[in-house]
Amino acid sequence: MALPESVEELTIEQVHAGYLSGAFAVRDLVQAYLDRIISIDQSGPTLNSIITVSATALDEADGLDRAFAREGQLVGSLHGVPILVKDQIETAGMRTTFGSIAAGEFVPDSDATVIVRLRAAGAIILGKTTMPDLATSRFSTSSRSGPTGVTKNPYDLSRDPGGSSSGTGAAVAANLALVGIGEDTGGSIRVPSSWCGLVGLKVTPALISRTGMSSLVVSQDSAGPMTRTVTDAALLLDVLAGYDPTDPYTAISAITRQGGSYAAGLTDADLTGKRVGVLRQAFPDPADPEEGPVDEVLRRALEQLAEAGAELVDVAIPNLEESLTLTRLLFSQSRRDMNAFYGERPDLPIGSVDKVYSEGQYHEKLELLELIARGPETPAGDPEYLDRILEQGEFQRRVLAIFAEHRLDVIAFPDTRLAAPTLEDVFASRWTDFNYPTNTLIASQLHFPAISVPAGYTASGLPVGLELMAVPYDEARLLTVARGVEVATDARRPPRLP
Repeated sequence: MALPESVEELTIEQVHAGYLSGAFAVRDLVQAYLDRIISIDQSGPTLNSIITVSATALDEADGLDRAFAREGQLVGSLHGVPILVKDQIETAGMRTTFGSIAAGEFVPDSDATVIVRLRAAGAIILGKTTMPDLATSRFSTSSRSGPTGVTKNPYDLSRDPGGSSSGTGAAVAANLALVGIGEDTGGSIRVPSSWCGLVGLKVTPALISRTGMSSLVVSQDSAGPMTRTVTDAALLLDVLAGYDPTDPYTAISAITRQGGSYAAGLTDADLTGKRVGVLRQAFPDPADPEEGPVDEVLRRALEQLAEAGAELVDVAIPNLEESLTLTRLLFSQSRRDMNAFYGERPDLPIGSVDKVYSEGQYHEKLELLELIARGPETPAGDPEYLDRILEQGEFQRRVLAIFAEHRLDVIAFPDTRLAAPTLEDVFASRWTDFNYPTNTLIASQLHFPAISVPAGYTASGLPVGLELMAVPYDEARLLTVARGVEVATDARRPPRLP
């Protein structure tokens, strides 16, 4: 059996067609990705995107091949799909570090719920990807990322891939696996997806269980797909979404699913008649020499959406910056939420964010971790906490009113107003978590679902993502519009690696 000449840009549908026709086996595909990991991640351009490679992936592949030979059918919707998972998510029998040297060689006893569901659908967990310590940065700096402390962007090795799902973004963009899983609290799926030319989906909080995934802000945390196509993201969501009794927040599943498959709803999706709100106040400044190239890409993408039949409607969110400042719960809630997660694991040496901070066991560029560790022990220690929660409800109502008034399907804006920064600028603190012009906090702090879709590339070849935001629990509509945008822009292309 033989794989295609290159495994670059393969989709789940194409891989399943290959299995069903007998063109190649699961072992062939897994071995091809393992070879790419050696030649691209561990040597050559040395992306440094993967912390741990599975020692059992080939054995699991053989098991699936035997099952297929015996039964003549795929074991599930993700049969033989090699997946890379952010190292924030626990994997039984496979080291899980949460991006931190403080974790030692911790190996969980049980899988996170998302891993249980992926395995049950036939997926193979190929490895665990890099991330900043305890998910506390929008950049890739990590105490666990080898001697360099960073992961490289495959489109420009001198640039950052984004965080905190850094390794998943770089690895899936470089075709080191078929698909990936990241985690998003304030943009950690969407920022690396934008900077690495991927589709990245942040769902309504708790549509996907968080059991077995480390916390940052419990009410905003969510695992989610990072893929090269919208359809593959929807196929993953079909497996991941749903009620989990070990995560009481997922009780929302009782009202979120209207029946059917997210992926099936994408058949023949287009933009005809779709009403897209354009949030101009979040767009780059065309006169700024660094923001201008990104603005140019986005304006062309909007033209393509209009040409494809979308109805573009300019909208504005009143008091946007004030609302984002007041509804930010990171410094009020994270210390409590993080300590609760790590404190429940006596075999995990991390112990608490307080311990990591006091012992200096984190990367030097993680100012966010330092601020969290110095923040209130509980939300009650923040005198503005009640105001923050009350404002969140007002913020949601103002934006929902915009959707209702303009009969919008989605609101569109860039994930970030700049393309990926250089690693040099990150280390020199020219750009930090607090001054990089990002927009991903909008959907996060509204608790709305959002997806980043490739919009195009700057003249220097850097990817630019367009974020689409829908109302809560409307992932089906969000994915349909995203698929229409994907068809209209046809922007995704693989990086040219040395």
